[in-house]
Amino acid sequence: MPVAYQPLDPARAHAIAGVRFAAVQAGVRKANRYDLLLACFDEGTAVGGVFTQSRFAAAPVQVCREHLAATTATRALLINTGVANAATGELGLSNARASCARLAAALQLRPEQVLPFSTGVILEHLPMARIEAGIDAAVAEIRLGPTAAWDRVAQTIMTTDTVYKLASVETTLSGKRVKVTGIAKGAGMIQPNMATMLSFIFTDAVVAPDLLPRLAKRVADRSFNRITVDGDTSTNDSYIIAATGRAGHAPITSLDDADAVTLTAALEQVSLALAQAIVRDGEGATKFMTIAVHGGRDVAECDRIGRAVAHSPLVKTAFFASDPNLGRILAAVGYGAPPDLDPSRVTVHLNDVLVAERGGRAASYREEDGARTMQQQDITVRIDLGRGEASQTLYTCDFSYDYVKINAEYRS
Repeated sequence: MPVAYQPLDPARAHAIAGVRFAAVQAGVRKANRYDLLLACFDEGTAVGGVFTQSRFAAAPVQVCREHLAATTATRALLINTGVANAATGELGLSNARASCARLAAALQLRPEQVLPFSTGVILEHLPMARIEAGIDAAVAEIRLGPTAAWDRVAQTIMTTDTVYKLASVETTLSGKRVKVTGIAKGAGMIQPNMATMLSFIFTDAVVAPDLLPRLAKRVADRSFNRITVDGDTSTNDSYIIAATGRAGHAPITSLDDADAVTLTAALEQVSLALAQAIVRDGEGATKFMTIAVHGGRDVAECDRIGRAVAHSPLVKTAFFASDPNLGRILAAVGYGAPPDLDPSRVTVHLNDVLVAERGGRAASYREEDGARTMQQQDITVRIDLGRGEASQTLYTCDFSYDYVKINAEYRS
């Protein structure tokens, strides 16, 4: 179960005018589970996204990039779980494009107005007969039924997640109420590099289409790009913001506008909540750790040192065991740091417990204090480098026996 995380009651998530959902059981890889999601947008919706930087970017990621470059009039998202359609060559690209074409024909759109997303097992091809039947069923549901509830929407994109991830806020732009609701999935293969495994943020804000890619990158850098479960970047990482423009306020045409600043803060609030939920639901996680690095010369060195600590299997297994073997943190700081870092100026706190100073164990540190802190579910590691004003905060979790078990049995 996730670490101190309770999914948002779907009744408290704001509906977004201009977007409708359908969720179906397509049997992509397993029977009797919702595994294909369709989101349809009203005309005039602006969409922007960021994607994995992996050189083995999945076929749907490649097609999304092509389609976003070809049009600013995205009208639908098509998302399947179970099969990632990654490292699948020309057939994988053909299948992704065929899925878009089938959905576009059913909705009387152009294929480039559809963005495809997949998550699941790499190196497997999409079962196209099931995908096509699922698309037909989803289109029928969109036409005939009420929009799928938020919990069903969020559950449909899950793979090894144990709970759905859903966040929602409301804000005011130019006197108009604006809503932001987002979903995400991810529990393993998490070290986002431009995005997360899959996350979709919906808002009724009015945003110029050319701003959405920059806005998506800005928000991802402040949320999803600050989390790591295991240091592995997915082939399918995708982060999308869709703004339907139905709120009725004056259009946002610059990221420096007061309304843009307010909207960015709301998007960050939703995205950070989802990003932290992914870490709290990390595969086998029992601890949620905040790695806060301060006093650096620049953000880059703070980020590099923070990631060294967050990625260290020795650090992560010590936290799982609640073992205050905290020299492992100093070791990670040491190999993550630039050559000119002065260890004598570094201090390390575990929550409020001073662990290290002046190049070694703090004089005031007691093993029982460290052990007591390590028993907690939420732990902050504060590292002060003592040489500047820059800072960076990252979020991670521990490694347990279950992480190995889940990933050893992933395809079963």
